[in-house]
Amino acid sequence: MRIFVISDTHGRTDRIISKIKQMEEPDLIIHLGDYVEDGLKIEEETYVETIIVKGNGDYFHTEFNEDELLTINNKKVFISHGHNYNVQYGEDNIIYKALELGADLILFGHTHVPRLFEEAGILVMNPGSPTFPRGFRGSKTFGIIEIDEEISGEIIEIE
Repeated sequence: MRIFVISDTHGRTDRIISKIKQMEEPDLIIHLGDYVEDGLKIEEETYVETIIVKGNGDYFHTEFNEDELLTINNKKVFISHGHNYNVQYGEDNIIYKALELGADLILFGHTHVPRLFEEAGILVMNPGSPTFPRGFRGSKTFGIIEIDEEISGEIIEIE
């Protein structure tokens, strides 16, 4: 299963929607919050099922959860915006939560800094931001996850 992972669009979706339409269509899109309206717009314009969790900027959207534990191709996927785990100071708290849940994959946002690494047997991805990047390189990014027997990930830069 091919999944596009997007976070922290903050009201600006034109560029990411255009990029999605140029690429091989994913089976699923996951939007990790800030803003949930953007996830809804992406789903509407790409016709790809989109799972959305809310971020710290989505406080009025009580219909969305802050965290979800998904099962995709028999793999447990923990998704969260990340702010409740203080990810701006490091990933330890969100990794501990994922270990408690038995997750195989963590997807989170909030920091606008792309990250992809493995810790304690869990693949960890922050797709960065396609609109307001932060960090050393400052590239606008999103992520692609492939879940088959194994899980793999890639950070994609947007021109």
